[in-house]
Amino acid sequence: MNFAPRRRLRSRLTSAMTLASLTLSLGFATVTVAAEKNATPNIVVIFIDDMGYADIGPFGAKDYPTPHLDQLAQEGTICTDFYVTQAVCSASRAGLLTGCYNNRIGILGALGPQSKIGISAEETTLAEICKQKGYATACYGKWHLGHHEEFLPLQHGFDDYVGLPYSNDMWPYHPELRHLTKDQQQKRYPDLPLYEKNEIIDTEVTPEDQRNLTTLYTEKAVKFIDDNHAQPFFLYVPHSMVHVPLYVSDKFAGKSGAGLFGDVVMEVDWSVGQIIEALRRNMLDENTLVIFTADNGPWLSYGDHAGSAGPLREGKGTMFDGGCREPTIFWQPGTIPAGKTCSTPMMTIDILPTVADLIGAKLPDHKIDGKNIWPIVTGQPNAKSPHEAYLFYYGNQLQAIRSGKWKLHFPHGYRTLNGRPGGTDGLPTNYEQARIGLELFDLDSDIGETTDVKESHPEVVARLQKLGDEARADLGDGLTKTKGAGLRPVGRVK
Repeated sequence: MNFAPRRRLRSRLTSAMTLASLTLSLGFATVTVAAEKNATPNIVVIFIDDMGYADIGPFGAKDYPTPHLDQLAQEGTICTDFYVTQAVCSASRAGLLTGCYNNRIGILGALGPQSKIGISAEETTLAEICKQKGYATACYGKWHLGHHEEFLPLQHGFDDYVGLPYSNDMWPYHPELRHLTKDQQQKRYPDLPLYEKNEIIDTEVTPEDQRNLTTLYTEKAVKFIDDNHAQPFFLYVPHSMVHVPLYVSDKFAGKSGAGLFGDVVMEVDWSVGQIIEALRRNMLDENTLVIFTADNGPWLSYGDHAGSAGPLREGKGTMFDGGCREPTIFWQPGTIPAGKTCSTPMMTIDILPTVADLIGAKLPDHKIDGKNIWPIVTGQPNAKSPHEAYLFYYGNQLQAIRSGKWKLHFPHGYRTLNGRPGGTDGLPTNYEQARIGLELFDLDSDIGETTDVKESHPEVVARLQKLGDEARADLGDGLTKTKGAGLRPVGRVK
């Protein structure tokens, strides 16, 4: 990748730094350097699709290298107990970008090309929080919060957008449609479009186009950093990979020695390296918070085209930890502790209020569910979770709740392979349906959620059940047919 020569700028305060270097006043120089260190930080969120807990080196991957993520972890903090709101695409992204449980704002599941709903104009996104402080904002990748124009990124705080409006498998080549005629396929899934801002620039994304998606998003991200190095910016990179169908550019095809999935993860790792290199080249690394995480766990039915949840139970589509606990790294040299591991539970809903506090922006007037976790990720002494518990909904069902080391599952059904291998070569295996009763797990000693300890800890069960009742009154529960008083309307096509 070629880059045009640019002046190396440490931050928006470079001119003040230059003046400080020329003055003979030590006091003035000291004040200026201190001001520069406290300058409003840039924010970069890299959000991978369907990445398993054990799919990168810092979290246990051994079959292929991820050197850039390894370095990011060495220079930053690994968060071992970091969650998404739901283990499915649109719902997860809604939680990240609004700081709310996605149920509160009416976005469940994965919105497809026939959907008539999307993120409401009444919600406040992370991009809009940053715009309060004059940030440049961009999204390069998969949006998946509604494909109609009123739901697209430019209407929700982003200055620029290039990417797919929904998942890369929502096209006529979906494996479930392979037995149908072309006309039948088109009725289920039309051609997959690629957007720039509010316009479709490619009406029919092809397999060859998909091979270049990771490179396209990365090049856009790097150019955005280069173009906006002299002002604060928020960059959101929600990659289409490693969601099936898997595609990789020629740069990494066959390079991992671990099959197509390994090649694809290596290219995602390369993308992270390109973004970090752009920050370093523009001397913005110490003034940029980078958060790397994923939208949900591995789609296990796809077997060798899916990742691994490692020691965690189940995967995408369930609210066991394999579905909603994500490999997460926080990085900002000189601010985020280097080489540290944080096991305090946190969730994507906490990113918006944390960023708002960090940059001095005002929170939305309406209720949000996230809280400021900055003291935790920066390793401040005695920092504790600001939450009593996190809620785990799937669809409109309250399926589990976590408080500290305890996770209580309420009785619910779930999908599972029940120990069987997934499919091969991009074709899935069918799930079975299973059911769990009221079960309590100690995640400190039982990360795989295998041993029910509710009989030994009735007081914990009672406390979490009470919190569950409070959650149902606010957000509802399809399992108990409870309507929540705190739900807000979803956006609908006008």
